[in-house]
Amino acid sequence: MLTRAQKEELVKNLREKFEKAQAVFVTSFHGLTVAESNELRKSLRESGAEYRVVKNTLLKIASAETPAEPIKDFIEGPTGVAIAYEDPVAVAKILSEFVEDHEALVLRGAVLQGKPITVEGIKALAKLPPKEILMAQLLGLLQAPPAKLVQLLANVLRSFLYVLKAIEEKKAQSGQN
Repeated sequence: MLTRAQKEELVKNLREKFEKAQAVFVTSFHGLTVAESNELRKSLRESGAEYRVVKNTLLKIASAETPAEPIKDFIEGPTGVAIAYEDPVAVAKILSEFVEDHEALVLRGAVLQGKPITVEGIKALAKLPPKEILMAQLLGLLQAPPAKLVQLLANVLRSFLYVLKAIEEKKAQSGQN
């Protein structure tokens, strides 16, 4: 049993984490073994996230007036939260894969940058390519217009040189005849 001071410290700590988090995923873990829980925690830690089991009332108090406030709609029964600090897509993939392999873990919903997401939204998020690939695709899109412009200008110059070369050859032929 936690003392009042411990509860206040826990709420303060969680509130700080919710302020820094990119996303917060809410799960139900009824029937999850300790080994499975440790496996999930390890996977999430490797992707820059953490998994916490917190009393519902403390979770609601901690999330109030933070970007994670909409999670209160998903809190019911035994609740665990995965807090993603870096890449929410990676965390969504880990949770989605874990849910497929372990029936005891159930996704309830999430909050991504202050906006609530349903379970279907989490699954859609999990299907996105990793952040690095998305950034590379964006960079490719940003580079395309300047590259096309350079190519177009080079083609104009090349065509002009072909015309000059043709005129030179024509004058050379007419000068020989």
